[in-house]
Amino acid sequence: MGDRVVFHVDFDYFYAQCEEIRTPDLKSKPVCVCVFSDRGGDSGAIATANYIARKYGVKSGISISFAKKRLEERKDAVFLPVDFDYYIEISENAMSIIKENADVFEYVGKDEAYLDVSDRVKGDFNRASHLAQQIKNSIREKLKMSCSIGISSNKLIAKIASDFKKPDGLTVVSPDKIDEFLGQLKIRAIPGIGKKTEERFTQMNFETIEDLKKLDVFTLNKEFGRKHGTYIFNAARGIDNEPVKERDPSVQYSKITTLKKDSIDFDFLAENINELCNELFEVIQKNNKMFKSVGIQFIQSDLTNKTKSRMLKNSTSSLEELQKNAIQLLKESLEDQKNTIRRLGVKVSELSEVRGQSNITSYF
Repeated sequence: MGDRVVFHVDFDYFYAQCEEIRTPDLKSKPVCVCVFSDRGGDSGAIATANYIARKYGVKSGISISFAKKRLEERKDAVFLPVDFDYYIEISENAMSIIKENADVFEYVGKDEAYLDVSDRVKGDFNRASHLAQQIKNSIREKLKMSCSIGISSNKLIAKIASDFKKPDGLTVVSPDKIDEFLGQLKIRAIPGIGKKTEERFTQMNFETIEDLKKLDVFTLNKEFGRKHGTYIFNAARGIDNEPVKERDPSVQYSKITTLKKDSIDFDFLAENINELCNELFEVIQKNNKMFKSVGIQFIQSDLTNKTKSRMLKNSTSSLEELQKNAIQLLKESLEDQKNTIRRLGVKVSELSEVRGQSNITSYF
């Protein structure tokens, strides 16, 4: 057996690409897919923009009105509302094509997945490259979509590689080329390094991943905390031992809502959390499931995503447990929350079948 071979498949400007499939005329125009708020007019934010719109500085998270200013000279610019049901349908079709080509398939989100293909390519990176091209061709033929694929010996490098030549990229980084590949990249290329961390490195006169390797683990831990510091130290050296784990889209149930107003008010958010828990509980009951993990999700006003979850001691199918834990997670999340929240979600995972009457609550 040769090296471990991991793919990261990432769909380019996913929502906007879905819209281009539905209306091919859009391909030559700047396309912005928008999350309109319930307050009318241009109130809301950009979810995804195609590459033509991006050339004018339009990116996800900016307000719709600001995007329109950026695209003033393009009279053909198109602003469309999100259509999640349609995007999920396209995503499911794409994921089934990808999954057929994997030894182990890990679903990450509607537009990305990891594949371990070590067995089927016998650890050979040339074979891996051919397989990736076949996946890309198949997706293009069947769905008229492009995706970018990164190939390496671990998830971290595969993810960085998939972003290297977007859109429609295919980048292979074999184990002997990892140092050379990483060295040229900006520090921000490391997943999980945001604007603040990047600014701190700039103050320290570090710009590339090669520069970063001059820092020892103790300095990084002191500066960024033990967990994040160790992660940065390993990432700069291309070290990542996390396996690709079998994960299908259906391993969790969730409910999400757009709030009537952007807010960080606890009482208002708690009221919405309780409603979502009631709706989610109906789904759990209907499918005869118990859950062991409860999570909440915020989509903030700038469209960035924040999640928090906790594992319970025992599996349960109790509404009271669901609400109690979701509210506790909300309290903890709001402690350092600066941005207002636009959309709010609750999810349960680590699901199992209800066998008999597992507890007094489910009996009643």
